[in-house]
Amino acid sequence: MSGSDSHRPVRRRTFVLGTAAAAGTAALAGPLAAPASAAAFGWSDDGSHYVVDTGAGLVFKVAKSNGDLTSLVHRGVEYQGYGGMNSHVESGLGASGVSVKQSGATILISVAYGTLKHYYAARSGENNVYLWTNKADASVSATRYILRVRKGLFLNDEPDSSTYTTRTVEASDVFAKSDGQTRSKHYSRLRVTDYTHIGWTTGGVGLWIVRSNHEKASGGPFYRSLLRHQSADGGGLYEILYYGQNQTEEQRFGLQGPYVIAFTDGGAPSPALFPGTLTTPWADSLGIAGYVGASGRGRVAGVGITGRNTAYPYTVGLANSAAQYWGPARSSDGYYSIGGVLPGTYTLTVYKSELAVYSTQVTVSAGATTTLNTIAIPATNDPGNASAVWRINEWTGTPAGFKNADLMTYAHPSDVRAAAWTGNVVIGSGGETSAFPCYVWKDVNSGLLVYFRLTAAQAAAAHTLRIGVTTAYANGRPQVVVNDTWTSAVPSPPAQPNTRSLTNGSYRGNNHAFTYSVPASAWRTDTGQYNVLRINVVSGSGTTGFLSAGTAFDAIDLLA
Repeated sequence: MSGSDSHRPVRRRTFVLGTAAAAGTAALAGPLAAPASAAAFGWSDDGSHYVVDTGAGLVFKVAKSNGDLTSLVHRGVEYQGYGGMNSHVESGLGASGVSVKQSGATILISVAYGTLKHYYAARSGENNVYLWTNKADASVSATRYILRVRKGLFLNDEPDSSTYTTRTVEASDVFAKSDGQTRSKHYSRLRVTDYTHIGWTTGGVGLWIVRSNHEKASGGPFYRSLLRHQSADGGGLYEILYYGQNQTEEQRFGLQGPYVIAFTDGGAPSPALFPGTLTTPWADSLGIAGYVGASGRGRVAGVGITGRNTAYPYTVGLANSAAQYWGPARSSDGYYSIGGVLPGTYTLTVYKSELAVYSTQVTVSAGATTTLNTIAIPATNDPGNASAVWRINEWTGTPAGFKNADLMTYAHPSDVRAAAWTGNVVIGSGGETSAFPCYVWKDVNSGLLVYFRLTAAQAAAAHTLRIGVTTAYANGRPQVVVNDTWTSAVPSPPAQPNTRSLTNGSYRGNNHAFTYSVPASAWRTDTGQYNVLRINVVSGSGTTGFLSAGTAFDAIDLLA
């Protein structure tokens, strides 16, 4: 702050708080209740910051020079900051235009950085900060908001931390503890559809980020990205709007939000803040760039879905170049309803677990519900319906069921908890799926073997072998050898993300099924002998070890 700044007059706007209802909002209860001695709601200008008091024990500051959140005080305790760094979009936007206005029970701080607009809003009597980010183009590379939290306030030794680690395993962001367990901010375990909020609690106070609906994010409902981290220096909570890691879609632009920084008395944030539940009619007239209120949105509802395998959950997704949405299909009949959708024409996709098994086009209009008749998934759309001589794992678009599959969403492949990455299996012996590794790398475990017998009739015929994958690193793809006498051609690599995946907690890429036409001459005619299938991973890319070319498996089968 310059010398002249220090002598700027302090301006303050106040809204005297009686009760939340008197302030024009619904009465708050439970973890969002204001303390009995709530201060006055309003904002002031200390010369270098806009200072906002919510009247509920939360006071925060936003720098007038760049829009950084520089202070976050809840009930007298400062939570913001570590390592001399503030909370902000990306790593800080730089010189920005910052302004403030009050509209009744709402204070809005607006930040303009080139074509990017960012907003902080406070409501009288709430321990929440509402945020929106409007990224109009690629002038800012990725898009995240990071809330930096001071050390010592919360303890976290979960997979997404780097606390108490002793050595680096990979790059500068994957670590190992002395006991061999691995930690990284990438190891969230969770897909976007699996969580509504992320944060920490001491039991007496909780600090959370409630995610937005991700309508302008990329990657769909099953996308994984970093959510939080903590180390000896402090912690970070994230809202990732465009991560740039393991992306399967082009970047979307436009207003994203609100997402919410929420304090509680130790419990989870109010479900009223969760995406799909949160309504913000108070923001309709604030002038937020790109904002579309509830009246400008529509809904898609379907009466049901037939042709499902009811052993698995189904999700319905909507996507176009401008926005994405999703919702669960009811297990009993496949009914679904997706609200808050921006007007436009979307590709509607039905997913069995994470495998797309049906798609169509649907148009959404503002203020209306597009109702769809029953969707009938053709039997041929689900590869699991095909008759097979044998099959390892179910076709779900995920490695779930294979060895180490669950662990790999929150640990490095070198983690001490990982079972051996070997995995030759004998069909019919039982436990083939759980014995077969979820990932195969060229430099680690390429050449896995599958032993199986065929009847005389089966051995007399050609068969199609299918290998389903969910992603690949460095163009790794399977080439197969049967009985050391027949070798498939090297298949072309399907389009996959070009960043790390298998080692930083994500198997999610583009599902692809490789097919191999195996001639009858490849089989052994002695029905008492095992046929041997060798699966190699081939590629001219990648380095060594777990960063050599690799792929993640979905299912393997030999069709009848």
